[in-house]
Amino acid sequence: SFVPDPFQVEAVAAIDRRESVVVTAPTGAGKTLIAQAAVEQALADGERAFYTAPIKALSNQKYAEFCELHGRRRVGLLTGDNVINGDAPVVVMTTEVLRNMIYADSTALDRLAVVVLDEVHYLQDPYRGSVWEEVIIHLPPRIRLVCLSATIANPAEFTGWVRSRRGPTALVVEGHRPVPLESLYAVKDRFHGGEVVVYPVFGKDGRRPNPHLVKLLRKGRGRQRRFTLVRRLDVAELLEAEGLLPAIYFIFSRAGCESAAEQAAAARLDLTTAEERTTIHEVAEARTQHLLVDDLEVLGYASWLAQLQTGVAAHHAGMVPAFKETVEDLFSAGLIKLVFATETLALGINMPARSVVLESLSKFTGESHEVLQPGDYTQLTGRAGRRGIDTKGTAVVLPTR
Repeated sequence: SFVPDPFQVEAVAAIDRRESVVVTAPTGAGKTLIAQAAVEQALADGERAFYTAPIKALSNQKYAEFCELHGRRRVGLLTGDNVINGDAPVVVMTTEVLRNMIYADSTALDRLAVVVLDEVHYLQDPYRGSVWEEVIIHLPPRIRLVCLSATIANPAEFTGWVRSRRGPTALVVEGHRPVPLESLYAVKDRFHGGEVVVYPVFGKDGRRPNPHLVKLLRKGRGRQRRFTLVRRLDVAELLEAEGLLPAIYFIFSRAGCESAAEQAAAARLDLTTAEERTTIHEVAEARTQHLLVDDLEVLGYASWLAQLQTGVAAHHAGMVPAFKETVEDLFSAGLIKLVFATETLALGINMPARSVVLESLSKFTGESHEVLQPGDYTQLTGRAGRRGIDTKGTAVVLPTR
């Protein structure tokens, strides 16, 4: 129903040649279409295809997408939470599951033709990256790879290494972002009655810092600081006033996400209509009907539902799967307007937003606080701007001390 982009055509041509392929393209550019083409080809040849993802939430979402394309009988899911139809021709799984299959010499690999490694840049992760490295090295040579990412900093070097391990491998690089992204810096200006003001992060060349912003921030140093930090509620009101909802507000702390959602709900921002609140209630009830009443009470279901009905929610890996998936469904449907999330939401989950907010440009790694890398910034802000819906995406960066 649409004309594919040139980079999609190029990547699918490599798949047709029975080559492995590395695709790096901006978030929302359409990398999933390439994965679907690889799966279609394997099925047409009477073989199997595996789709791997770094997190369960992304695996669950891709499972639902492939079920819609191929029917539930032909699709399986293997994660720590779910084992569904593992012998199906198409199986979605977390990358660790595939690594374990390789080391166990599983018969599941016998008819396997292709593996999609989504978010392959995870190879650089200091804690889990070895899993992707082991898969690329030890997967049987006859099995082709489709490696997808928005943030491979050295694609030619990476592809050369994959080629040395896997044989013929095409590199497809797409730099054009379908929906333009604007990065803004939001501060509270004491000289303007504490009003929240925004400035472009970048100068006219789109690469260097905005010199006007740099100059203003320098003036704000010292005891009589001109600019102060922006409260979360101020940001929420700004987003609503500027028509930038729905939005993902990234906070690198589970407790921070929960606290922010509670604050926003208590402030009664009134982001939903009466009809939307009814629909939210129905979806939440349906999604949690398998849980016992006592369990729901322990989980704080009533307050969580009331929070959802205001149009705000928290999303992080520590949530009960039913609650987390409910938030994903409601946000994707446009019923949740503002979700406070950890960075797991930046990993390809189809929760399109008009804007994103970065509360901090550093995060706690478990050992120390580290400044975000350019790839992290690209991955996070890439969630802003919905192809076919928005004419642009907006990233709002907040100052920190």
